Amino acid sequence: MSTRFDGITEFVAVTRFGSFTAAATELGMTKSAVGRAISRLEARLDTKLLHRTTRRLTLTPAGEAWLEHCVAALAELDHGQSALALARDMPSGRVRIDLPTAFGRLHIVPVLLDVAQRYPALNLNVSFTDRRVDLIGENIDFAVRIGNLDDSTDLVARKIGVQHMVIVAAPGYLAKRGAPQSPSDLASHDCIVGRRQENRIDWLVKNADGATARQAVPIKHEFQDFDSVLMAARAGHGLAQLPSWMVRDDIRSGALGIVLDGMSGGELPINLLWPRTKTLPAKMRVVIDGLTQWAQEQSTAAR
Repeated sequence: MSTRFDGITEFVAVTRFGSFTAAATELGMTKSAVGRAISRLEARLDTKLLHRTTRRLTLTPAGEAWLEHCVAALAELDHGQSALALARDMPSGRVRIDLPTAFGRLHIVPVLLDVAQRYPALNLNVSFTDRRVDLIGENIDFAVRIGNLDDSTDLVARKIGVQHMVIVAAPGYLAKRGAPQSPSDLASHDCIVGRRQENRIDWLVKNADGATARQAVPIKHEFQDFDSVLMAARAGHGLAQLPSWMVRDDIRSGALGIVLDGMSGGELPINLLWPRTKTLPAKMRVVIDGLTQWAQEQSTAAR
């Protein structure tokens, strides 16, 4: 099927080399194929571009005018191709990244800033949501998501960590109310919860056989973000089930203590997602490399 650009390359080559034979050699075509391409071009334009004789080729006035536009168009395409190659090889340009709110701010943003420090031509555009975003539809380069993923042939996923859940409380609360000894004891405690799903508040606990099960808990306070849940737990308002990455420093400092150690269940993968593409631009490769290196360092430190 012909397009409006058919024959332009052949036309410019013939005028550049001065003959159909030389142009055909340069383009890797037959002489007759070059001639047919230019004839189709002239027919489509309804204009004669070349005077052909047995000795020489000369441009018609229309051919001279058309040649100027063709040369400019091909030069612009070459410039665009060079820009694409540069973007593929040099880390530069805007990178749009969507992150889970608390985890993204605490752990991923410092890594991104370190990558941006090493590659000053990068421009970060970071958003924070805890919903599933449509990377392709919303023109997002990367997303970090916590949880099991749906199968998708359009996305690439790289696991960068695992989220472990623990149940914690402040020493003051435990001094007054005591520590639960089994998951069933949660029924008699004040529980601070976040994000309600399907009108149920469940915590993940491990049964005697090690299987993970859902445990309904009584609600003392409910917040829509884990930062507020953590704040309430620190203040001694009750028990909270939170990701270990979020409470690690509080546990080390003694501001919070773990209860039902080994009985708090639930592990979810942490994945870096990006749209599938044959060739990754350099700006995306350095982000992937930076987050992969960070994940390896975290895994090593946890051993």
